[in-house]
Amino acid sequence: MTATSLIDRLNRRHPKVIDLSLDRIQLLLDRLDHPEHKLPPAVHVAGTNGKGSVIAFLRAFAEAAGLKVHVYTSPHLIRFNERIRIAGNLIADNQLLELLEECEATAGDDPITFFEITTAIAYLAFSRTSADLALIETGLGGRLDATNVLDAPAVTALTPISLDHQGYLGNELSGIAGEKAAIMRPGVPCIVARQPDEAMQVIGRKADEIGAKLLVSGRDWSIERKGARMAVRTPGKLRDLPVPILAGDHQIDNAAQAIACLDSLGGFPVSDAAITKGLDGADWPGRLQRLTKGPLVDELPPGWEIWVDGGHNGAAGLALARQAARWKDRPLALMVGMLKSKEPRAFLEPLAPHVQLALAVKIPGEDGAWSAEDLARQATAAGMTALESGGPRPAVQGIPSRLDRPGRILICGSLYLAGEILKTHA
Repeated sequence: MTATSLIDRLNRRHPKVIDLSLDRIQLLLDRLDHPEHKLPPAVHVAGTNGKGSVIAFLRAFAEAAGLKVHVYTSPHLIRFNERIRIAGNLIADNQLLELLEECEATAGDDPITFFEITTAIAYLAFSRTSADLALIETGLGGRLDATNVLDAPAVTALTPISLDHQGYLGNELSGIAGEKAAIMRPGVPCIVARQPDEAMQVIGRKADEIGAKLLVSGRDWSIERKGARMAVRTPGKLRDLPVPILAGDHQIDNAAQAIACLDSLGGFPVSDAAITKGLDGADWPGRLQRLTKGPLVDELPPGWEIWVDGGHNGAAGLALARQAARWKDRPLALMVGMLKSKEPRAFLEPLAPHVQLALAVKIPGEDGAWSAEDLARQATAAGMTALESGGPRPAVQGIPSRLDRPGRILICGSLYLAGEILKTHA
């Protein structure tokens, strides 16, 4: 079964792609004898940006220490199987199909969304295979996210919260923070990244109401970069470590948050040597990833670089702008594609001062994507010199002739665009 046929099959279960509620998945999990109660100690991660990176670092650290780790993340970039990793291995096609059929038979004719049944499949798979740790990423929000049926995670984490998915979570940062903070549990440590004051106030009130144990960046744990090394301080521990292999200053923050999560887990001593190995080996495709082979790389003249990042909101634009400011050795051009559910100007305006040229493309195969013409118009309004292009290959072909020396191309604006590129460049 191909990823496309699997997704089509799952989407037919419910008329809406997203319908936030816990009722349907709770009913299904009850009929499945509650696999969510049979998981190893779990770290549940919510936030707007950095969730997947924090989980990638946690997995790398734990596996470097010899632990077996279940992982549930979304979306996938190339194969649906990427969403579910069982004791270190991506779920096999035959196991995925068997679990899907079991969940479908159990659900009967009851409607259930794509993400809900996927979550049930993950929890069912995790409950049947022994592991030391489970890492769970929310899909959207937190309070009504299907993953939030976890009654007693060992640790929760809130990565930076900003405006995104306003159509489902609202237009106020305080409201979005409240939705995401709902993954906290009484007596359970919650590792909180740096937040806007408005978000932090909501998180603090929610923690007080339920009795969650907040460990906040800058107060209870911290990080200081020192060249190619970083000092990470968590309660009772100070580590001197190399900076992570994943590019971008924001990944230093994500790595530190993962270390703070690890130190809050009881019974999981992980050495500095294992953390160092994990920092050097963490893998999270489509996040400031340099492409070194493939057809688009082959199109470029000598001296050019091409990078891909799936960031798509204002906070991601700021993070990429910080990296772009460090890239001073050559001019920067963008190839950008975005979904209509995203706000291009919020993403592009932070990048505008660092970009000489932007070529807008429609994401291949995505009906809900901005057209190249409209996106180029948005990029121009954001302060960029922008043109429309017929697709990724024409865009890459057209950039070098428009710059006066070898440069760097950043493909960005959507994880769906990143996944489309990585299909032929992984």
